[in-house]
Amino acid sequence: MKKNRAHSHLWPGVPLALGSAVLFGATPPIAKLFLSTIDPFIFAGLLYLGAGIGLTAYQVVTQSASKEQEAPLSFNDMPWLMLAIASGGVIGPILLMFGLTMTSASNSSLLLNLEGLLTMAIAWLVYKENADRSLLLGAIAILVGAALLSWQGQGISFDVGALFIAGAGLAWGLDNNFTRKISATDPVRIAMLKGLIAGAVNLGIGLITGGTLPELPALVSSAILGFFGIGVSLVMFILALRHLGTARTGAYYSLAPFIGAFWLHLSERHDHDHEHEATEHEHSHVHDEHHQHHHDGPVTEPHSHIHRHEAMRHKHPHYPDLHHRHKHL
Repeated sequence: MKKNRAHSHLWPGVPLALGSAVLFGATPPIAKLFLSTIDPFIFAGLLYLGAGIGLTAYQVVTQSASKEQEAPLSFNDMPWLMLAIASGGVIGPILLMFGLTMTSASNSSLLLNLEGLLTMAIAWLVYKENADRSLLLGAIAILVGAALLSWQGQGISFDVGALFIAGAGLAWGLDNNFTRKISATDPVRIAMLKGLIAGAVNLGIGLITGGTLPELPALVSSAILGFFGIGVSLVMFILALRHLGTARTGAYYSLAPFIGAFWLHLSERHDHDHEHEATEHEHSHVHDEHHQHHHDGPVTEPHSHIHRHEAMRHKHPHYPDLHHRHKHL
């Protein structure tokens, strides 16, 4: 019986926390693609409005069909909700958007590990939530892993962008603990209100300070990204809080930055004009664009023999493999 109780905390808490981490972790590297053309305040507003509007539509469609009713937000919940919206819906996104414009998307994803660590620290030190030794050791491992992955062997330095992203992590760490106070109420409504209010505030700031709305395709894409990366992710996070508590949910959620970095590696596209010098060597190959030569008699693929590459200049996506070890032109 005790075993079943233990498992009830892991399921569905752990899958919900990990699902939330996957959705949010993929958001910063995708957001980086938009920030070259969209004002950071405007983009933050579009993300959160996309979350709020999408969840509003979801609630309208499902409310009449759903037999289970979530507990409504009460008057006493409002201060916690407002604090969560201010820290996590306004301050955090703005700091992240500015940080993304000043540092690389991969570093940004890894720096966001601070959110999970600060979430655990605040829950443990401020709200006195119990945390055992394995949880603390896991937090230290996450921090060390992030530091090793982000270090490129060129010394340790922090730019302004990194400080902005660290500030965003602190804002979201506070947000997560504020949200824990109201996690027993309707998670869709919490995320919906946060999206609508924070989105309107960010968008208003962007328009007042001279920003303009993007073209319709970028606007719709931003809203869709916000619905999944902010809205659905937050609903799953709140549900995970119910089962795991703040510190443990934050620990699982710390995987989010690694997911973002992993997505960046999978989506990497390196493409530029480059030159191949004439060279002669032997290695296993097939007759692709780098191996156009004649044979005396039939051959099997792949095959190996001494062959000569003629000098050539061309452009195509590539990695620094055997044929592409060169300096950028």
